[in-house]
Amino acid sequence: MATYFSTFVYSLILSAFTLMSFDCFVTAVSARHLLEMPLPKVPEELPKPEVPSLSKPELPPLPKVELPPLEKPKVPELPKPELPKLPQLPKFEVPEVPKLPNLPKPEVPKLPELTPLPKPVLPTLPKDIPIPSFNPPHTSTTKP
Repeated sequence: MATYFSTFVYSLILSAFTLMSFDCFVTAVSARHLLEMPLPKVPEELPKPEVPSLSKPELPPLPKVELPPLEKPKVPELPKPELPKLPQLPKFEVPEVPKLPNLPKPEVPKLPELTPLPKPVLPTLPKDIPIPSFNPPHTSTTKP
Protein backbone atom coordinates (compact mmCIF):
# COMPACT_ATOMS: atom_id res chain seq x y z
CA MET A 1 0.00 0.00 0.00
CA ALA A 2 2.81 2.35 0.85
CA THR A 3 4.55 1.81 -2.48
CA TYR A 4 1.42 2.64 -4.50
CA PHE A 5 0.82 5.82 -2.50
CA SER A 6 4.42 6.98 -2.73
CA THR A 7 4.45 6.31 -6.48
CA PHE A 8 1.28 8.37 -6.91
CA VAL A 9 2.61 11.25 -4.81
CA TYR A 10 5.94 11.18 -6.63
CA SER A 11 4.24 11.31 -10.07
CA LEU A 12 1.92 14.11 -8.86
CA ILE A 13 4.83 16.21 -7.61
CA LEU A 14 6.80 15.55 -10.79
CA SER A 15 3.90 16.62 -13.02
CA ALA A 16 3.31 19.76 -10.91
CA PHE A 17 6.95 20.81 -11.22
CA THR A 18 6.87 20.09 -14.96
CA LEU A 19 3.78 22.25 -15.43
CA MET A 20 5.25 25.03 -13.33
CA SER A 21 8.45 25.00 -15.34
CA PHE A 22 6.48 25.47 -18.57
CA ASP A 23 4.31 28.27 -17.09
CA CYS A 24 1.13 26.23 -17.60
CA PHE A 25 -0.46 27.20 -14.30
CA VAL A 26 -0.46 30.88 -15.22
CA THR A 27 -1.93 30.11 -18.63
CA ALA A 28 -4.63 27.86 -17.15
CA VAL A 29 -5.60 30.43 -14.52
CA SER A 30 -5.74 33.28 -17.04
CA ALA A 31 -7.78 31.16 -19.47
CA ARG A 32 -10.26 30.30 -16.74
CA HIS A 33 -10.45 33.96 -15.77
CA LEU A 34 -11.28 34.85 -19.39
CA LEU A 35 -13.96 32.18 -19.55
CA GLU A 36 -15.63 33.40 -16.37
CA MET A 37 -15.69 37.09 -17.41
CA PRO A 38 -18.99 38.23 -18.95
CA LEU A 39 -18.73 39.43 -22.54
CA PRO A 40 -19.99 42.91 -23.43
CA LYS A 41 -23.32 42.98 -25.29
CA VAL A 42 -23.03 43.67 -29.00
CA PRO A 43 -26.00 45.33 -30.77
CA GLU A 44 -27.67 43.26 -33.49
CA GLU A 45 -27.11 45.87 -36.19
CA LEU A 46 -23.77 47.59 -36.17
CA PRO A 47 -23.57 51.15 -37.53
CA LYS A 48 -21.97 51.45 -40.95
CA PRO A 49 -18.62 53.20 -40.79
CA GLU A 50 -18.29 56.38 -42.81
CA VAL A 51 -15.64 56.11 -45.47
CA PRO A 52 -14.31 59.48 -46.64
CA SER A 53 -14.29 59.87 -50.40
CA LEU A 54 -10.89 60.45 -51.87
CA SER A 55 -10.31 62.78 -54.79
CA LYS A 56 -8.46 61.48 -57.79
CA PRO A 57 -4.88 62.75 -57.72
CA GLU A 58 -3.81 64.77 -60.73
CA LEU A 59 -0.79 63.31 -62.39
CA PRO A 60 1.42 65.36 -64.68
CA PRO A 61 1.28 64.25 -68.31
CA LEU A 62 4.04 61.93 -69.37
CA PRO A 63 6.54 63.35 -71.85
CA LYS A 64 6.43 61.90 -75.35
CA VAL A 65 9.53 60.04 -76.32
CA GLU A 66 10.57 60.34 -79.93
CA LEU A 67 12.89 57.69 -81.17
CA PRO A 68 14.93 58.14 -84.34
CA PRO A 69 13.88 55.89 -87.21
CA LEU A 70 15.74 52.65 -87.41
CA GLU A 71 18.16 52.21 -90.26
CA LYS A 72 18.04 49.09 -92.35
CA PRO A 73 21.08 46.95 -91.72
CA LYS A 74 23.47 46.60 -94.61
CA VAL A 75 23.67 42.99 -95.66
CA PRO A 76 26.44 42.16 -98.09
CA GLU A 77 25.31 40.38 -101.21
CA LEU A 78 26.75 36.94 -101.55
CA PRO A 79 27.43 35.57 -105.01
CA LYS A 80 25.35 32.58 -105.97
CA PRO A 81 27.52 29.50 -106.21
CA GLU A 82 27.44 27.72 -109.52
CA LEU A 83 26.34 24.14 -109.30
CA PRO A 84 28.47 21.62 -111.15
CA LYS A 85 26.83 20.02 -114.15
CA LEU A 86 26.14 16.34 -113.93
CA PRO A 87 27.05 14.13 -116.84
CA GLN A 88 24.06 12.87 -118.78
CA LEU A 89 23.47 9.19 -118.42
CA PRO A 90 22.24 7.07 -121.30
CA LYS A 91 18.55 6.19 -121.26
CA PHE A 92 17.79 2.91 -119.57
CA GLU A 93 15.86 0.60 -121.83
CA VAL A 94 13.14 -1.36 -120.11
CA PRO A 95 12.76 -4.87 -121.52
CA GLU A 96 9.29 -5.96 -122.48
CA VAL A 97 7.53 -8.27 -120.11
CA PRO A 98 6.58 -11.56 -121.77
CA LYS A 99 2.86 -12.22 -121.95
CA LEU A 100 1.46 -15.28 -120.24
CA PRO A 101 -0.50 -17.67 -122.39
CA ASN A 102 -4.19 -18.15 -121.67
CA LEU A 103 -4.43 -21.26 -119.53
CA PRO A 104 -7.67 -23.24 -119.30
CA LYS A 105 -9.46 -23.23 -115.98
CA PRO A 106 -8.88 -26.40 -113.97
CA GLU A 107 -11.80 -28.71 -113.46
CA VAL A 108 -12.75 -29.15 -109.83
CA PRO A 109 -14.25 -32.57 -109.04
CA LYS A 110 -17.60 -32.61 -107.30
CA LEU A 111 -17.61 -33.54 -103.64
CA PRO A 112 -19.52 -36.67 -102.71
CA GLU A 113 -22.67 -36.17 -100.70
CA LEU A 114 -22.29 -36.87 -97.02
CA THR A 115 -24.71 -39.25 -95.40
CA PRO A 116 -26.27 -37.94 -92.19
CA LEU A 117 -24.87 -39.48 -89.03
CA PRO A 118 -27.30 -41.31 -86.77
CA LYS A 119 -28.14 -39.58 -83.50
CA PRO A 120 -26.36 -41.13 -80.53
CA VAL A 121 -28.50 -43.09 -78.16
CA LEU A 122 -27.99 -42.05 -74.57
CA PRO A 123 -28.20 -44.77 -71.94
CA THR A 124 -31.08 -44.53 -69.53
CA LEU A 125 -30.15 -44.23 -65.90
CA PRO A 126 -32.20 -45.64 -63.06
CA LYS A 127 -34.23 -43.05 -61.17
CA ASP A 128 -33.08 -44.08 -57.69
CA ILE A 129 -29.33 -43.75 -57.67
CA PRO A 130 -27.80 -44.24 -54.23
CA ILE A 131 -25.66 -41.23 -53.33
CA PRO A 132 -22.69 -42.28 -51.23
CA SER A 133 -22.24 -40.34 -48.02
CA PHE A 134 -18.78 -39.34 -46.94
CA ASN A 135 -17.71 -38.48 -43.43
CA PRO A 136 -16.40 -34.93 -43.11
CA PRO A 137 -12.64 -34.70 -42.71
CA HIS A 138 -11.56 -34.82 -39.13
CA THR A 139 -8.96 -32.35 -37.95
CA SER A 140 -7.38 -32.92 -34.63
CA THR A 141 -6.14 -30.09 -32.47
CA THR A 142 -3.65 -32.28 -30.69
CA LYS A 143 -0.21 -32.83 -32.09
CA PRO A 144 0.56 -36.44 -33.09
